[in-house]
Amino acid sequence: MKIPIHFILNGEEVSVEVEPNELLLNLLREKLGLTGPKYVCGIGECGACTVLLDGEPVLSCLTLAVDVDGHEVTTIEGLAKDNELTAVQKAFIEEAAVQCGYCTPGFIIMIDKLLKENPNPTEEEIREYIRGNLCRCTGYVNIVKAALKAAEELRKNTSLIKIKK
Repeated sequence: MKIPIHFILNGEEVSVEVEPNELLLNLLREKLGLTGPKYVCGIGECGACTVLLDGEPVLSCLTLAVDVDGHEVTTIEGLAKDNELTAVQKAFIEEAAVQCGYCTPGFIIMIDKLLKENPNPTEEEIREYIRGNLCRCTGYVNIVKAALKAAEELRKNTSLIKIKK
């Protein structure tokens, strides 16, 4: 028996029918064609499937699709606006924080959320915030550098906005 659900996905209204036990990750990837969230562990250990549900990070491999009915979901595809990468996305490129790229969407989602909560995090705060995201390639050094660079860029841009007012 399929269940109709309606939600906002990356700023757009979506109506779709899902199975009662269908995972959000499968809905996003297989039915809606959004391949940013990755299927890696399937048990909520790696963070590669992280998306925002009403602005809060969730693991889409552990979230039932029916549970997003009436809510807002943001994937890595929904972070950039008007084809302009976010400060975090740019910093990941500039700091070579991407190797195979499989874990990257989950890290970017988490760091973007962190910088909204704490625009001036320390290296230790960044490492603590991303502790649920695993990377087998980078050793995290460049990921942390990218987070620090993005934080600096965001603070600089915020300062410019305040000066212009």
